[in-house]
Amino acid sequence: MATRSDTKAKIQDVALELFGEQGYDKTSLREIAERLGVTKAALYYHFKTKEEIITSLMQETGDKLQEVADWLADKEPTQANREELLRRYSAAIVDTDRHFRLIRLMQENQPALRELAAGMKGHERAKVFFEFMTGPDASLADQLRARLAVMVQHMGMFALQETGASEEDRRAAALEVGMDLIR
Repeated sequence: MATRSDTKAKIQDVALELFGEQGYDKTSLREIAERLGVTKAALYYHFKTKEEIITSLMQETGDKLQEVADWLADKEPTQANREELLRRYSAAIVDTDRHFRLIRLMQENQPALRELAAGMKGHERAKVFFEFMTGPDASLADQLRARLAVMVQHMGMFALQETGASEEDRRAAALEVGMDLIR
């Protein structure tokens, strides 16, 4: 018998799939339940709204990234700590397939998802990471390098997907490029 967390994960995955196919606004809870082969009431047991599903997905990543932010709280912005921040960030987004689908969904559905609290917290946390990686007097070019170092952790996995390299090797390559950008 599936555990509650297994069922929640299946709901999240199916919802992400449908949101990606049809768009967030055009997908209903009924359609999610049908794709899962459960009743709408069974779906309601876990999530009452689409917003709850998206928020739960964002919260999972947010919790991992909050651990990185908590580590960062008492650190000085040395080069070694900046590199460690990038390593920890990369490790926090390890569920790359789900994470990528969520990022794509958020980009493609910005108007509908703009006001979600979990997303707003993520923007604030990213700002803290970028500021730590660059320092207060960083040039615009260095600010861009810091942002790209983080972005390549997300996108590098997918840019190299067709190479046949393992996920571990792609992640290592993305981290190497990110490190080059902040050195």
